[in-house]
Amino acid sequence: MAQQSFQLYDTTLRDGTQMAGLALTVDDKLAIARSLDALGVGFIEGGWPGAIPKDTEFFRRARTELDLRAALLTAFGATRRPGVAVSQDPQVRALLEAETPVVTLVAKSHTGHVDRALRTTLAENLAMIRSTVQHLVLAGRRVFLDAEHYFDGYVANREYALEVVRTAAEAGAETVVLCDTNGGSLPEEVKAVVADTIAMTGAAIGIHCHDDTGCAVANTMAAVDAGAVHAQGTAHGYGERCGNANLFTVMANLVLKRGREVIPLERLPELEPTGRVITEVTGIPGVPAAPYVGAAAFTHKAGLHASALRVDPGLYQHIDPARVGNTMRVLVSDMGGRSSVELKARELGYDVGAGSEAVGRAAARVKELESRGYSFESADASFALLLRAELAGDTPPAPFGVESWQVALDGDGGGARASMRVRVAAAPRTVTGLGREPVHALDAALHQALDPVFPELAGLHLTGHTVRELAGDRTMPPAVRVLLSFRCGERHWGTVGVDRQATGAALTALLDAVHYVLSDTPERPQDTESLVAAPAG
Repeated sequence: MAQQSFQLYDTTLRDGTQMAGLALTVDDKLAIARSLDALGVGFIEGGWPGAIPKDTEFFRRARTELDLRAALLTAFGATRRPGVAVSQDPQVRALLEAETPVVTLVAKSHTGHVDRALRTTLAENLAMIRSTVQHLVLAGRRVFLDAEHYFDGYVANREYALEVVRTAAEAGAETVVLCDTNGGSLPEEVKAVVADTIAMTGAAIGIHCHDDTGCAVANTMAAVDAGAVHAQGTAHGYGERCGNANLFTVMANLVLKRGREVIPLERLPELEPTGRVITEVTGIPGVPAAPYVGAAAFTHKAGLHASALRVDPGLYQHIDPARVGNTMRVLVSDMGGRSSVELKARELGYDVGAGSEAVGRAAARVKELESRGYSFESADASFALLLRAELAGDTPPAPFGVESWQVALDGDGGGARASMRVRVAAAPRTVTGLGREPVHALDAALHQALDPVFPELAGLHLTGHTVRELAGDRTMPPAVRVLLSFRCGERHWGTVGVDRQATGAALTALLDAVHYVLSDTPERPQDTESLVAAPAG
């Protein structure tokens, strides 16, 4: 494999796992490595063999279970211990036993850390760097050296920090990575230090930043602008404290804003899907506002934006979201207007013309409902039902009706029980559903009543719910809003309900979900009952 002109280096599996709440199994690590390799990342740091048993096992399994096409697997470890011959250091031996083509060593570059953390002399620290790098290079490994606390060390003792870089490069380190370990630097400082280090040492320089000032990505870009040829980061910016530089943001910036093909251009549309896969493996939800890959990265709400986007999406987006595998979304709310409704309708697949009367009616209906406490931002299915009714000019007969219902809570904390009388094609059915909470009991009752008649509902799964009490005012009495999220096959969407009680709001949202699924199937038994639920009791 040819050496890359720019080295894009992922440390999710090692530094990223220091994030609070993030724990990966060996299988998880293997799955994430495959996803990063498919994206085109150049180097994947797998962990610290010899120091962490799970990482040792990862490298053992990787030899036969990882077939990397783009990336080189990298083992991470420390230089030899003070006063120990490199050939006798078990940690260095474990790095070789990992059998990776690349090894990344961490070394102290701050005099205070050498003195107080390593408890050795400045000369011995340099000897540790020199002998360990040479030992690994002679064993056939490519070596990167992470100069820990470099920017703070540069301020404390510039000459010693520079000597660490020189020593590593002269010993055979391919790249010396300057680490903003405490994350306290700012872009102009990083740029100046990187430029000076390159000028004074002639070494190939990399950058590794933490986000404690909120500048990890900006600091990484500043280092690249100053001449760094290697950038480290983690998926979604995972990492301890405030996290690391978000590698997805860094790579997209480098490709789209700096013209550096750090991953193959044809793989860039896999950026958002890769981010989504990794969140599924880690169980850590993605940040909606994350650049490029976030669910809200290309989401628009205000009416002014929507009006411009209808004319030219580029007026309020810095790139076409398809370039990174994301999509534009329009949120329908009382802040928008006809343009928002028109764009949302097109996003949902409806062919509506500019100035359509139905769009105007739908926009007015949205404003009226939101004044009563509804919110359609996360309720695409409820909005689609509203839009369909306005486009059709009326509400089609419902295929079933809820005649009565009630919910009781188990007094000993055992959950909830929902009783419901449902009429389908003139035939009444009385059912009971059990669940952890009232919404789950209502959902279970509806499935029991309707799935035998409408088998497509068996694939409808409630995945989440939120409940919010709404304070009343002169225009709106006190109410409760319930937002539900669903999965149906590969599709995910939400519904909303508002009522004086949470159970009534939940049932309204559940019925919207059922109606949304059933409305996609044209032929079915009809009932004269309304889809609006009957009062409880």
